[in-house]
Amino acid sequence: MNENTMNLSRLPPPLLAWYRKSARDLPWRRTRDPYRIWVSEIMLQQTRVAAVLGYYARFLSAFPTVEALASAPEEQLMKLWEGLGYYSRARNLQRAAKLVADRGGFPDTYQGLLELPGIGDYTAAAVASAAFARREAAVDGNVLRCVTRLTDDHGDITGPRTKKNIRAQVQEIFPEAEADIRIFNQALMELGATVCVPNGPPKCLLCPARALCLGRARGTAESLPVKAPKKSRRVEEKTVFLLLREGRVALRKRPEAGLLAGLWEFPNVEGALDEPAAAEAVRAWGLEPKAWKNRLTARHIFTHVEWRMTVYTLEVTGGGPGDFVWVDSLEHHAVPSAFARCREEAERALRE
Repeated sequence: MNENTMNLSRLPPPLLAWYRKSARDLPWRRTRDPYRIWVSEIMLQQTRVAAVLGYYARFLSAFPTVEALASAPEEQLMKLWEGLGYYSRARNLQRAAKLVADRGGFPDTYQGLLELPGIGDYTAAAVASAAFARREAAVDGNVLRCVTRLTDDHGDITGPRTKKNIRAQVQEIFPEAEADIRIFNQALMELGATVCVPNGPPKCLLCPARALCLGRARGTAESLPVKAPKKSRRVEEKTVFLLLREGRVALRKRPEAGLLAGLWEFPNVEGALDEPAAAEAVRAWGLEPKAWKNRLTARHIFTHVEWRMTVYTLEVTGGGPGDFVWVDSLEHHAVPSAFARCREEAERALRE
């Protein structure tokens, strides 16, 4: 056991005592049901806890069992996921649910869980430990931050070697008692989410591990973890059309592969078009502009790309392409949050 791990080996008792006293009361922490734990872990990827709570309750109300999710209509699933983003998560949930339902239950090991669609190292370890009391370290951004500060580790956490080393260190100090195993990963993540926080100084005076922390002792905690600089996002200009016809607005489905695959969108074209060019784009769809209602701009940032949108609201006449669907309400169609500003404008226009 190296010096850093010897220091970390003293962590479990104070951390677990703190967690049992101070942890947030979250619904997925009150269950050992692998289905409910798994749903929460998938929802929490790239999404804040406060945003997930409502989605989690609605999702489990609609799909209370893995069998219910396996047999759910895709449109209902996408609608319930609307606004959470990263829609491939929902599709992988259903793909995995079908496998689990066919097998008659969840795999109860880390390796077995890894074989399910959409489950990587972190999620497999989180579910294995919380649902099945397996000693598997779940390493997310919170854990990376806590451990690099505790051990004064200046390795780049975006690199696989650093992450692998930290997982090995946490694995080595994992507790043995079943009750402790089930909450140890959660306790480390809770420490990172509420005390050893990102984007600001850690709250060291509140930390149960402050006496063990090399980063605090050496004055380096605020500069950790070390991350390689992010690549700049690609910017894409788009012109989006809210096409109104006889009290209905046009939608179409995105391609089945790629960004926002298979979801509903408002018709759009590449480039930031002025009104004459926008009119020509509308005519190319076999429609004729009748009355221009509004023009606005919107922006949405994905991980690697930024959409800058020019949005036109207009009344049209004509048939339009066969892939356009004209709806008088957006209630039953999952329109991704990339089009949130467009959706607000469309709903306003439909009400009028």
